[in-house]
Amino acid sequence: MSKYRYTELEQQLNNVLVHQDKELARIAFPDTKDIDENIRQSEELLRSLGVKFPNGASLAVQEIPKKVMVVPSWESLCLEAEAAVGNQCVLEDLFTAEELQTNEQAIVALNEEYNQLHRLDKYDITISATAGLLAAAVEILLVGIPQKTPEGLKGGVLANYVRDYFDKRYPEAEMEKLANSKVSKVPYDAQDNRNTVVNVEGLSTYYHRLLSLGHDPLLGLVIGVADIMTGRMTTIDKTGKAVSQVIDGYANRTEKDIFFAIAKQITHFKSDITTSMGLPAPLMGLFNLLQFGNIGDEDQTIAEIVQGMYYEGYDFIHFCTLSIPVMIAEVVTRLGYAIKRIKEGHPVKESIPLSTNHEKHPKLGTMLFIGHSAATAVNAGKVYFTKNPMAINYPQWLAFGKYSYQQLKWVLIEKPEARDAFVRGTINEQLDEVLLSVDETFTDISREYIVVIG
Repeated sequence: MSKYRYTELEQQLNNVLVHQDKELARIAFPDTKDIDENIRQSEELLRSLGVKFPNGASLAVQEIPKKVMVVPSWESLCLEAEAAVGNQCVLEDLFTAEELQTNEQAIVALNEEYNQLHRLDKYDITISATAGLLAAAVEILLVGIPQKTPEGLKGGVLANYVRDYFDKRYPEAEMEKLANSKVSKVPYDAQDNRNTVVNVEGLSTYYHRLLSLGHDPLLGLVIGVADIMTGRMTTIDKTGKAVSQVIDGYANRTEKDIFFAIAKQITHFKSDITTSMGLPAPLMGLFNLLQFGNIGDEDQTIAEIVQGMYYEGYDFIHFCTLSIPVMIAEVVTRLGYAIKRIKEGHPVKESIPLSTNHEKHPKLGTMLFIGHSAATAVNAGKVYFTKNPMAINYPQWLAFGKYSYQQLKWVLIEKPEARDAFVRGTINEQLDEVLLSVDETFTDISREYIVVIG
């Protein structure tokens, strides 16, 4: 018995095929191996008797009237098959044990053919690992760990370059003037609890941008804009308590038009980006909700660790600097993938690695996962040996999380389905060729008959 549950139509087809197979096996076909020799001897005998064959033809052929071919209907075939072999036939009944084994080997070969399309070779692995290690080296040697100095926050060469760029692009004097202008005043910018209705634990000049979700470079585009339009301040304080409130003296900083609210939000971001306690890294304020953990010698919670990181200079500018090694891993992997594909003979258009879709670019998603895994592993080692949370490459861990999810989804869900579709598609193509051949054969035979559907 087959483990496959057949539909009604498939079961009928199985019954008919098994019945017709048994009928064919009962037919005793004459031995035709000596027919050609017999025809030749007959022609020689006729010639010896004086019979002439004009134009090399044998005997004159008289036109034979067409016979009638009755093709039974599908319903009658099904009834005949069920009467002869029952209605529980399975497809395996059509094959011998040797044929079934051959079929199984063919399926295994098709599965292996599909797997080979997505299996990384040594060059793919080399490209991925090199990209990850290069990104890790840039982070360790050129980004470093930011430290507060009399000259401000300083880190590695690349970190200092990026911070200096922001300082030049947004000069302190201009940003201070912008911060004091009406165009950048927002209702969620209270720096202490003097005017708050509900006390926000930890609200101060040092932490107000971390606690206020309107200052988040990502969440601020939604929550910050909403606060500007409603005159509110939405916060998650140092104890993890979420509060949304209207503060006296700040409610007049609203904008009713959403486009003006978005413009004010972006302007406020600009005025805060190079301050001594600048904008937090994206989603950093949400870590205030994680009021658990006993980390380090002081048994700090995750929220307390993140608050300390922000205080020490882990801000939006540092996040941008840390994103550079992540981009290096991304670009090197994709560039290496494209060059290799082109050298293998694929068209340039099909080799451009913009999408990680496994059907368009079979190996790219896995290569990016390996590259970012290598970079993340090095960063984890750096954090472990330095015992310093400031060494965490937050963008790299975000990239690792993204590609880990995509790879897990691919391996567990998408790949088995895609492989099954590939195998079925190949089998269907072969079946179409067989059906076409059957149609052509029937057309040739039926020329001499009047076909009637019974």
